[in-house]
Amino acid sequence: MMRQLIRSMPEKDKLVIWPIYFDIARTRSEGRMVSRQDAVNEPNLDMLITASLKSGFKPEIEREKKHPKTWHLEEASGRILLAKKGSKSAVLKRIAGNMKAKYKKKSH
Repeated sequence: MMRQLIRSMPEKDKLVIWPIYFDIARTRSEGRMVSRQDAVNEPNLDMLITASLKSGFKPEIEREKKHPKTWHLEEASGRILLAKKGSKSAVLKRIAGNMKAKYKKKSH
């Protein structure tokens, strides 16, 4: 059991990025990790993948994973893993800029 638990955890040299981090409808305590001005409406895994690729990252995609705060929502599944290069906040800001540019029509 413990071996399975350890295998399912991401490596320490990777950043875990969830679509919920970019959701303008959520507060910081509900999981948003970027500013409201950098957030978008209803971000999903495909939007996150596209924005991370445009940001120069090579995402490792895990479609079946669910964020602990949204484990019960079918449409909220998926996350990406990125090689840890710099701070998580800098990586999120870079991805958010590309996500906002591509999906600005959907944002406030």
